[in-house]
Amino acid sequence: MPCEDLHAALADHAADRAHPVAPPCSCACPVRVLADRPDGTVVRHGHLVVKAHAPDAGPALHARLTAAASPGLAGIVLRPLAGAPVEASGRLLTCWPYGTPVDPAAPGAAPWEETATLLARLHQAPPSVLGQAPPPARGPEKAERALARLRNSPLRGAAREAVLAAGAAVPVPPARTGPAVCHGDLHLGQLVRDPEPGGGWVLIDVDDMGLGDPSWDLARPAAWFACGLMAPEDWVRFLSAYREAGGTAAGPPGEEWRQLDGPARALTAQIAAQALVKAEQAARPLDEDESAFVDACARMTPLPHGPALDAAT
Repeated sequence: MPCEDLHAALADHAADRAHPVAPPCSCACPVRVLADRPDGTVVRHGHLVVKAHAPDAGPALHARLTAAASPGLAGIVLRPLAGAPVEASGRLLTCWPYGTPVDPAAPGAAPWEETATLLARLHQAPPSVLGQAPPPARGPEKAERALARLRNSPLRGAAREAVLAAGAAVPVPPARTGPAVCHGDLHLGQLVRDPEPGGGWVLIDVDDMGLGDPSWDLARPAAWFACGLMAPEDWVRFLSAYREAGGTAAGPPGEEWRQLDGPARALTAQIAAQALVKAEQAARPLDEDESAFVDACARMTPLPHGPALDAAT
């Protein structure tokens, strides 16, 4: 489906949901594309957003949507608007209330404690919220996909080889399910303010949510810290809040890297692989943050008792 046609379908569906009893919408509500990627396109119309999910979303998406709407995840995950997904040109469309996102221009105000608390609560949620056939959390799968895209790209050179070597050294879990409900793709772009009165921060984007190893949800903040892109005091705030809220995926204080080294290393390789492919496709150099992840891959060396992030030691 051409990009313009998909955007138009999303905009029309958003207008219908925003004004269900009105004639065809000619309102002044802001309509704009918030995200446009192969795995998800999001259009905002006033107080709601419509998302076109990836073509391969499949039945697992229904289990994830049911979980997001369940009382067990209330106040943790943004609740979708009522109504079954509709289909447009092979893509499932879902509707959500618009929530104010984290301000990327104010990194000092990033809600690290709130993020950690939400993760801890999510990891303690009963697996039954995902139904009788719970889908897997897709963190490990996303890391493998990113490395495969780099491997199959025309890009060559030392940076490519360093990233692929770093990724190959990570022990990706053989099983795609685990003991905890996990988000699967945690980063600050996955938080918004719940628009309900008095609502706090909640997680969004349930496309990768499922049962898995909860340490993978902590992997991106760990990778940012290890690569020097997250201040040490923010890392301490994040870990402390996670533990105080009952999270167990980081282990006891001072021993967090026993559980986080492997996932953090995998996320570092994933982000570096994505950066190299995107830069090659756009014919541009890496930016400063992207270079930090690629450089970290080049510094990684295995330790006698398993992989570790050299930058974290």
